[in-house]
Amino acid sequence: MKNNKILLYGCGLLAPLAIHAQEEKKPNIIYIMCDDLGWADVGCYGQQYISTPNLDRMASEGMLFTQAYAGSPVSAPSRASFMTGQHTGHTKVRGNKEYRFGSVTYGKTTDPTQTGQEPYDTAHVILPQIMKDNGYTTGMFGKWAGGYEGSVSTPDKMGIDEYYGYMCQFQAHLYYPNFLNAYSRAAGDTEVRREILQNNINYAMHGDDYKNRKDYTADLIHRRAMKWIEEQNGEQPFFGIFTYTLPHAELAQPEDSIFQAYHGSFCTEKTYGGDASSRYNPTDCGHAQFAAMVTRLDAYVGEIFALLKEKGIDENTIVFFTSDNGPHTEGGADPDFFNVEARLRGTKRSTHEGGIRVPYIVRWPGKIEAGVVNDHQLAFYDVMPTLCDIIGVENYVEKYRNPRLANDYFDGISFAPTLLNEEGQEKHEFLYWEFHETNMLAVRMGNWKLVVQNGNCRLYDLATDMHEDTDVASQYPEIVTKMKEIVKQEHTNSSMFQITLPQ
Repeated sequence: MKNNKILLYGCGLLAPLAIHAQEEKKPNIIYIMCDDLGWADVGCYGQQYISTPNLDRMASEGMLFTQAYAGSPVSAPSRASFMTGQHTGHTKVRGNKEYRFGSVTYGKTTDPTQTGQEPYDTAHVILPQIMKDNGYTTGMFGKWAGGYEGSVSTPDKMGIDEYYGYMCQFQAHLYYPNFLNAYSRAAGDTEVRREILQNNINYAMHGDDYKNRKDYTADLIHRRAMKWIEEQNGEQPFFGIFTYTLPHAELAQPEDSIFQAYHGSFCTEKTYGGDASSRYNPTDCGHAQFAAMVTRLDAYVGEIFALLKEKGIDENTIVFFTSDNGPHTEGGADPDFFNVEARLRGTKRSTHEGGIRVPYIVRWPGKIEAGVVNDHQLAFYDVMPTLCDIIGVENYVEKYRNPRLANDYFDGISFAPTLLNEEGQEKHEFLYWEFHETNMLAVRMGNWKLVVQNGNCRLYDLATDMHEDTDVASQYPEIVTKMKEIVKQEHTNSSMFQITLPQ
């Protein structure tokens, strides 16, 4: 499929640029990573029921990847892979480990005084630190999931100049929560703080009273991201990480024109009774809610491109769009309803293709050829070397490897040559994932895919069996042996996130 025109469906020290002309101005970079959007939830990937005109146009004006992979089948480790340039056999954060301490009252409800996920290993550099070291101002808007409040790994300590969103992904289960977290270096903040959402706190967090809450965080986060773009004056290139929570559960949003366009339009609806312990509120129209949340996300993307054009920086801004993992089944979501062709097996938390293969679109006018579909195999840990290539950081591993660490892994391969239609694109010998909650591993080597669960191996040929229906391990024992050796080579022990290796 490489280089075929796309079909749309549905409604520090600065080194000379390694790949580009040396006199060019460094591009602005926006990396949009939404939450739990499936491979086939977007029109340009075949979705027929949900309108995504802006993402479809982004694909027609840029490059669409058919074999792009998340770092993990769940949120925190997938984001860690993106941030660290490491796969989940090497990176510290390999699961959604939660931290919640104490209790504080907001109006009629309570929340923990500290909350968040397992911190990153601060001895290993992460992507915002590299960008900041190379002259970029950095902003992040949405889900952090890389350390709990007050920990050693918070946005203010990890290379972020401006932050607004959810420090904790459990808090992000609510779209109308009690607070969001914020940090602004320019405003003189010394650490991440909480911004109380006064229009929410006097109403319950579950049940009918919840509907009286007014501050919808998806919109708040997007507006803050747009404001940050507006404030960029062109004197310094910017790197924005927009980790929007849409369309993750809960299924909730304002009942505006986007929602009304879908409400009552499906022949069947999904009713969900709610789960207070998970902070998922009930809904009687799960299909409409999910579809509208995807279209709302698409509208955000359209507004970003409109603002870039208005500011006259569209052609010097590269925009990435992807999802942190495959589609979820939580909070009333029904991926089987929307994935009518069922081309991929599995969902979130699975290392089958449906859990880790994600939509991936990149647009850079004048640099990336418009309307290209590309089958290059990439994973989130490839973003770090790719951006280093684009901004002119030579030998990034040697420059940023920590000599105090016995093994400071960098697992990515730059796909900048593919983006820019240049020669010399290196390919992965293999891609690697592991996930402790479902006790699953996966290795992709060419078209071979090894899935290991509870130590048991299954082998698939994705060239003829993309849905992973037929286990051919008994027919190709030498391939299984080789891929088991890759697991043995790539896995490093973790006391927090333990996994059963293949026998």
